[in-house]
Amino acid sequence: MTFAEMSASEFVHSTDTRRMGTAENRAGVLLAALAAGSLLLTGCSGSAQADGENATPQDGGVLKVAYDVDPTCLDGQQVGQNVTLNITRQITDSLTDQDPKTGEIKPWLAQSWDVSDDAKTFTFHLRDGVKFQDGTDFTSASVKENIEAIEDLGAKATIGQSYIDGLTSIETPDEQTVTFSFDKANAQFLQATSTMNLGFYSSKTLKQTAEQRCTGKDLVGTGPFALDKVEHNKAIILKRNDDYDWPSSLAGHDGPAHLDGIEFSIVPEASVRNGSLLSGQVDVDTSVQSQDEKTLEAQGLDIVSRANPGVVYNLVPKTTGAIASDKAVRKALIKGIDREQLNTVVSDHQAPATSVLAKSTPGYEDLSAALAYDPDGAKKLLDDAGWKPGADGIRVKDGTKLSTTLTYWQDAPFLELVQQQLRTIGFDLQLEKKTIAEVTALQAEGKEDFTFGNLTRSDADILRNYFGAKEQNANSRKPGEIDEILARTTETLDEDERKADFTEAAELILDEGYSIPIVELTGIVGTGRDVHDFSFEASSRYQLYDTWLGGDQG
Repeated sequence: MTFAEMSASEFVHSTDTRRMGTAENRAGVLLAALAAGSLLLTGCSGSAQADGENATPQDGGVLKVAYDVDPTCLDGQQVGQNVTLNITRQITDSLTDQDPKTGEIKPWLAQSWDVSDDAKTFTFHLRDGVKFQDGTDFTSASVKENIEAIEDLGAKATIGQSYIDGLTSIETPDEQTVTFSFDKANAQFLQATSTMNLGFYSSKTLKQTAEQRCTGKDLVGTGPFALDKVEHNKAIILKRNDDYDWPSSLAGHDGPAHLDGIEFSIVPEASVRNGSLLSGQVDVDTSVQSQDEKTLEAQGLDIVSRANPGVVYNLVPKTTGAIASDKAVRKALIKGIDREQLNTVVSDHQAPATSVLAKSTPGYEDLSAALAYDPDGAKKLLDDAGWKPGADGIRVKDGTKLSTTLTYWQDAPFLELVQQQLRTIGFDLQLEKKTIAEVTALQAEGKEDFTFGNLTRSDADILRNYFGAKEQNANSRKPGEIDEILARTTETLDEDERKADFTEAAELILDEGYSIPIVELTGIVGTGRDVHDFSFEASSRYQLYDTWLGGDQG
């Protein structure tokens, strides 16, 4: 069975495409109707997206991008945070790509592939002529070397490790063919090959320590942009790879990128980013505040957005915690959040959670009934479990106060409203914002009752990655029924069976209170008047190969 493109959840149909898509084929892809969870665009005439077919791409210029936080580690094989992966997506390519509109898996560095009926063997046929930015050839040996390097990273590459779990061998019969064999069915692996966590670096890069790679020193990929300069907490500068000629079949053009380079500057203050965008000092604000959206749009600037697929922003209870170990508390928190009211504080481009998964995730099912606001029900759960209101309204049980401190680094102003809502049921949620490094260190200690975050992936298998007791095990829980259900999702290629199992697992996760969903993470980006074709790939990370700068094209 030969596969050239395949849906993330549908692996049973095959089409052999030995030649990468032509410009005509790519145009057909790009003009396809937007499906559920596709890119949301708003804007005015003369903006990046409004010109459409009438705009003629221009080469040249440096795209100036304002970040709100510094990526402490620049290695996409180690890190799963957007601030890192939005950069490494420009530096590294993948075996496959995923259509953000349909979820289909498309050719990139692999021009076609074969998948065994039992989903244990995956053979990729690579493109000719691909090179790393240091001039060395990208071959099947490069693929093998990188995947083995991910294995060697161990816990430092948690996400990548989960994608290749059960890998028994990597065979390279020739320079353009590589075969992965697993000891059990691994239906999620094909979509995983489209992610940056399985992106590719040169041999020189892989010889470095994990710590050296985090700094960005000699981080060499095959991508359209190369890393030029890194000054942490100041700027990360990329320059165009002039030899690039192997874009994804989803790309809008051939050859090198249009931009001369990209400069990611670290600008923590929202007011400064907003002012810089309005004045033209920066071209892109990657973290537009909801209160600034209308101001930017009134000035003719675009707000570009797309919900991140995968696990939504949620509170994650640790079953080892003094408070979070109580199922009644976990369930009460689900009932105690008025998600409809969150609409008053989140962006017009953002939506309250309706499941553990975001709506843009292939395999998503609406479970909003399980998230209904029921403060009386929440109070009854706590009463019955022995949590009684104290003099200050905060509940107490056996001398333990129903109070916890939540540390987080994300821009999440809605947490303050959640804090107020939970206080009405007697739960004291203290909020403490820290740096990424500080939060990561605290979470590594495993002492907190609750963590906050999300995990992005354009496949519902993210539930297994995030909640699986043998994977990241976000709840620090023992294996159980959820794991049995999630294991079934890797054993079948049938999309309907997989979706049914993912839905059952999500329902059980909510029933046990292992996730308290809040809102969908949405990338809300402001773009300047001269920015064209700023787009998101399937995982809602930036895809800047087709992006270009130019004046009024009307």
